[in-house]
Amino acid sequence: MPSAISTDVLIVGAGVAGLWLNARLRRQGFSTVLVESASLGGGQSVKSQGIIHGGAKYALHGALTGASEAIADMPRRWREALAGTGELDLSGVRLLSDAHYLWSPGTLAGNLTSFFASKAVRGRVDQVKGEQLPPALQDKRFKGKVYRLAELVVDVPSVIQRLADLGGDSLLAGQKIEPLLENDHLVGLRIDGREIRAQRIVLSAGAGNADLLKAIGLSQPAMQQRPLHMVLVKGPTLKPLYAHCLGGGPKPRITVTTHPAADGQWVWYLGGDLAEAEGVAREPAAQIAAAQKELGQLLPWVDLSQAQWATLRVDRAEPAQSGLTRPDNAFLAEQDRLLVGWPTKLALAPDFADRVLAALERDGIRPGHSDPLPALPKPPLAQPAWEQLLP
Repeated sequence: MPSAISTDVLIVGAGVAGLWLNARLRRQGFSTVLVESASLGGGQSVKSQGIIHGGAKYALHGALTGASEAIADMPRRWREALAGTGELDLSGVRLLSDAHYLWSPGTLAGNLTSFFASKAVRGRVDQVKGEQLPPALQDKRFKGKVYRLAELVVDVPSVIQRLADLGGDSLLAGQKIEPLLENDHLVGLRIDGREIRAQRIVLSAGAGNADLLKAIGLSQPAMQQRPLHMVLVKGPTLKPLYAHCLGGGPKPRITVTTHPAADGQWVWYLGGDLAEAEGVAREPAAQIAAAQKELGQLLPWVDLSQAQWATLRVDRAEPAQSGLTRPDNAFLAEQDRLLVGWPTKLALAPDFADRVLAALERDGIRPGHSDPLPALPKPPLAQPAWEQLLP
């Protein structure tokens, strides 16, 4: 039987939110164990586009939403971490783009009047032209307008690797996760037969939270899943592009990010309205055809004749909201020693950690366990979707 462990905080779910929280806690002197049943970042994290949103796209019609307020400070916090001067030292993480762009094809400028008047983006948007344009838009046939957003795009696999390094010896691969009860109170978890006791237990397992709550005997907080049907394109002629392309509605018509493949080629990862609603209902071949049509209309000068195509279905796990709306902030619910949460978006991982740390502070939870951990089996790093789907 594996030896029992006592720790300050036990975290289940090693996506970026769990890894970020784990690193923050360890930096403040807490002892932690972070359990992952599959691969590090292998749920939603490695499937994200890597955009550190500042709320700009939520203000496309001038409305300053709760989301744009809550998320506005996230790019600064991530930039400081990437520079090694923030709450975590993420120096060495690959920055794919120092800015994300807003791209208005043709004559959609009228739609942008209220957008530029919005408090959410005022002073954080600049129009770019000529050589300042993203490489994929530097073609004489391009007739639209492009605006630089004070956001950034990170290479998510390198974020996961760096956060895993900061986790040190605290990472544990564990398949069977069961509640550890004393007098009907949750005092820890049993991981593959090993008892782990903790002052607080945090569930940050994304879609896995629902099954974990069921195993513990709880039905709340309730979870919702918003499905996406993303498209991946890899080809020798692709050039970097990190942009929301505006349509006529409140959501970007298409959102493009560009990622490095192991063979040296670029991969375009396509989301936005293309990946939602109608895109979710399409079969993969039809979704690829829809993406090809969109790119043909928007970027007709890009040669996609040798491109490889694939689609990826993603279920974004979030706290339940009426009408499946997107939550505005990271979410955390508490019940005795148990804290259950979802960051709701990659950029909000620091906000999620803030909420857990605030709960510990309020309850007077201080670092208390200093015994070294035994050697623990480590979970593997997740592979990016394009390496699996577009070899």
